[in-house]
Amino acid sequence: MNLRIVGLNHRSASLELREHLTFSPKQIAEALTVWRNINANTEAVLLSTCNRTEFYIASANDIVLPPTEQLLGFLLQQKETPEKGFTLASQVFTLDGLDAVQHLFSVASGLDSMVLGEVQILAQVKSAYQTALDYETVGPLTHALFQMAFKTAKDIAAETEIHKHRISIPSIAVADFALRIFGRIDDKQILIFGAGEMGRETLRYLVEYGAKSITVLNRRRERAEHLAEEFDGVVADWKDRFEMMVNADIIVSTAGASEPIITLEDFHNIEPQRFGRTLFVLDLAVPRNFEPKIRECPDVHLYSIDDLQEICNKNREERNSEIPKAEKMISQAAKDFVQEMNHRQNGEMIQKLWQRWTQTKDEELHRLFNKLPNLTENEQAEIRHAFDRLIGKFLHPPLESLRNESKDGVPHKLLDALARLFRLRDNN
Repeated sequence: MNLRIVGLNHRSASLELREHLTFSPKQIAEALTVWRNINANTEAVLLSTCNRTEFYIASANDIVLPPTEQLLGFLLQQKETPEKGFTLASQVFTLDGLDAVQHLFSVASGLDSMVLGEVQILAQVKSAYQTALDYETVGPLTHALFQMAFKTAKDIAAETEIHKHRISIPSIAVADFALRIFGRIDDKQILIFGAGEMGRETLRYLVEYGAKSITVLNRRRERAEHLAEEFDGVVADWKDRFEMMVNADIIVSTAGASEPIITLEDFHNIEPQRFGRTLFVLDLAVPRNFEPKIRECPDVHLYSIDDLQEICNKNREERNSEIPKAEKMISQAAKDFVQEMNHRQNGEMIQKLWQRWTQTKDEELHRLFNKLPNLTENEQAEIRHAFDRLIGKFLHPPLESLRNESKDGVPHKLLDALARLFRLRDNN
């Protein structure tokens, strides 16, 4: 089984590098199309969220997978990001085989998220798989891998407390940041930049804590209207975002953009009109929507996604008791998956072994029935059944040995020994 991941996430890489290597859905589709055209025999899935970019490469046969440097270079080229300026070696990780399987299962189950049990990540993994499926870069191995990841995530959600009282990045941002600053938010003017899932989830928590005055801005007004209607808010045109910021108390920004949508200069132009009014900005976008230097302005509380790390660590500590159980489930599921994939590569040899013994059985039954012409159909059937059971018992030990040896990889030596013992080579 050939499987490799090259990636970076909130544990390994700086926010700056993650911003440069974040792929939009359109960019993922374009990258997979390029990959398919130049690596038709290698499967690929590209996962990119606000906290991670991970490139999954696989091959069900013996094709040698590209090295880390080549895979990383491909990602950088698709984003037109120069290597210089980043200490890539220390911020990028590579995982192979069983380690890669365990990592994906952990990601899909929410164990590798900034917030333990993150509710959005499974949907994001499914979306990455679906995009790869749509652009024909999924193959037998990645299909089986991601389906098993989804099943493992479902099992962990059902059998552990990891997802109990679900806490996401938006819920932590609202409960631990906005409320700490204002005390109450039912009387605050709230702006939402962006109408995606992150904005929707953040709005849900804001409304739970009493938010009433909500304005949604999005480049595509139609999406803003849908989101505003869902939460009894209103819509403003994207071009009016600077004007709307004058009276805002809370801004939640999740818009997709390659550059800041609010620069320091933009804010300085607005600042005099605010008359020192406290502003809480929750910038959950990657790349960031607000220029970081804005946080230095008086009466501005600007938080990026990395600022949630301390609270997320506390969240993880509170759920530590459930982590070992979930990790054990992931470890076992990953081992079972790798063993099954390795065992599938034994299929050709197993088929030849069955064919050889079945052929011998049929020849001997034919000879026996010719010598015993007076056997009834029921008696012949009973004899056939006995022969089948005998073959099954004879073949069980070598087949069981093949399955057990597959735990550590394809058992080439055992396959070769069986081929020589039973003369299963094509030229025999």
